[in-house]
Amino acid sequence: MARGEGRSAGGRGGEGRTVGKPDAGRADAAPPLLRTVSRLLSLIGGLSGPGYRVRLWASLLLTLLGKVLAVFSPLALAAGINDIARGHAEGALTAFLGLAGFWAGLRYASTAAPQIRDAIFQPISEEAQRRAGTRVFTHVHNLSIRFHHGKRTGSVYRTIERGVRAIDFLLRFLAFNIAPTLMELALAAGVLAWKYGGVFALIAAATVGVYAWMTFGVTEWRLRYRRELNEADSEAAGRAVDSLLNFETVKSFAAESRESERYDRALASYAKAAVKSNTSLVLLNALQGLVMNMGLLAMVIAAGFVVASGRMGPGDITAVILIMSNLYAPLNILGFAYREIKQTSIDMEKMFALLDEKPDVADAPNAAVLQPARGEVVFENVSFSHEGRDQGLDRVSFTAPAGKTTAIVGPSGAGKSTVLKLLYRFYDPAAGRVLVDGQDLKQVTQFSLRSSLGLVPQDVVLFNDTIRYNIAYGRPEATQAEIEDAARHAQLLHFIEALPQGWETRVGERGLKLSGGEKQRVGIARVVLKNPRILILDEATSSLDSATEAEVQDALEDASRGRTTIVVAHRLSTIANADQIVVLDQGRVVERGAHAALIARDGLYASLWKRQAEEPETVAAE
Repeated sequence: MARGEGRSAGGRGGEGRTVGKPDAGRADAAPPLLRTVSRLLSLIGGLSGPGYRVRLWASLLLTLLGKVLAVFSPLALAAGINDIARGHAEGALTAFLGLAGFWAGLRYASTAAPQIRDAIFQPISEEAQRRAGTRVFTHVHNLSIRFHHGKRTGSVYRTIERGVRAIDFLLRFLAFNIAPTLMELALAAGVLAWKYGGVFALIAAATVGVYAWMTFGVTEWRLRYRRELNEADSEAAGRAVDSLLNFETVKSFAAESRESERYDRALASYAKAAVKSNTSLVLLNALQGLVMNMGLLAMVIAAGFVVASGRMGPGDITAVILIMSNLYAPLNILGFAYREIKQTSIDMEKMFALLDEKPDVADAPNAAVLQPARGEVVFENVSFSHEGRDQGLDRVSFTAPAGKTTAIVGPSGAGKSTVLKLLYRFYDPAAGRVLVDGQDLKQVTQFSLRSSLGLVPQDVVLFNDTIRYNIAYGRPEATQAEIEDAARHAQLLHFIEALPQGWETRVGERGLKLSGGEKQRVGIARVVLKNPRILILDEATSSLDSATEAEVQDALEDASRGRTTIVVAHRLSTIANADQIVVLDQGRVVERGAHAALIARDGLYASLWKRQAEEPETVAAE
């Protein structure tokens, strides 16, 4: 009977919308299955490496051998039964035993061949999944910040996992079930017509036709339940990962029961969709079983009439029943394969939709490698607005001189962080240019640009790995001596050496086993090890207490020495010694100069400075 599905055949997932395909037109005009196969083959890039072709041909030959043996093996048993039924033939029992043994051997070979084939084919399947998974994972990482801000991490991961797991199923059934099964059906009908008459072939063909028509029709009808199942599962996975990643917020608001209720509602939706999907599967199984048994009944009745007329022996009717029974196995697989391939196609839809996503920011066709020399940063009449917001940057112009410290300050929402995102080229300006050493960022590769920048953010997020791994993330090929030197500059070396496990200490999810100051210093060490020409500090001390801030500030001053440094700061006391301070308000540069000059001007900067000086407790608490 048709197999159950539950959460197999590619795992959980959802149905994705199709985003503008680059090859739309000819590819999209193809039937959905052919389009899926074409995209899959393109995704894995062909498997022509050493040994893969040999393995593929050996797997196909073993598949065909198993099909041929499955069809012809009943004829050997039929001959043996006919011989022993006659009774008068000399050595009939011996012949029967020999033929029965031959039949058993052929039947065993027909079942063993697919098992050997699976073992031979496994490396090909694993390689295909590896290539596809890596390519999709890389593509998702290359997508723009805007994409990641609008997606749930759990849902994106589930999409990749579901699509990759579906590849193995699709490859196996396309290579070893569809064409070989059709061949076996044709062979079985041919043997029945050749040995026992056209009526048997007709019954077999009619059974196959009705079975296929019914299976395909019901499968198309129940695909909507599969889509509902995938959507509900993606929602449950997204909610679970989102809640677990933000467990501190959940606990701080005593919202554990609230989160459990939300997850329970998501699981309830999944369970409801699963019931519909599995109930429709039961209906399909029942109809398939009815068609199979009606076909077998018709075959047995026809054989009975022929035996009664003396044109067939008891062995022949046994062979007819065995051939028909053997026919049902590939027929069942064919129906199962069609249904699962359709469902697998749904499971792969969202993975392909991910691949169809285009980054908002992409390298120019002839993008050059950034050649940072002095590290001068220039904003020329830059305008930009985030999606869904009216206010952004409005004709912002300033120069961050090489080797100097430039601070960017202003009220909340003035555009400070936007400046940094444009410098990192997470977004492109709507107007104007951003240049590094005279090179327009739109004309250089993103990799070379970001390799020249080093960022210490307000909240340093670490990988759940060792302290050594997290510091070395700035330059993985660095030696241990270089890593230790970076930790020394970040005033972190003594802390690490005092830990029971030293450099092998794991920092926990997002670095939560470390204090805020320790995390900041790991982030500083990581940037020092990277040794960028331009250092960016995005409110790097705003979340620290005064004592820790002083320690981290000393490490930052050491790290910024000799580099072009751009500082976004809320605490103005931390940037009072900056060579230049750029003051933003409502997306525009309203003041620019050194601390003393800005205080003397008595403008917005002086107002902000005075306000913070009058509210020391508020400032200290921030």
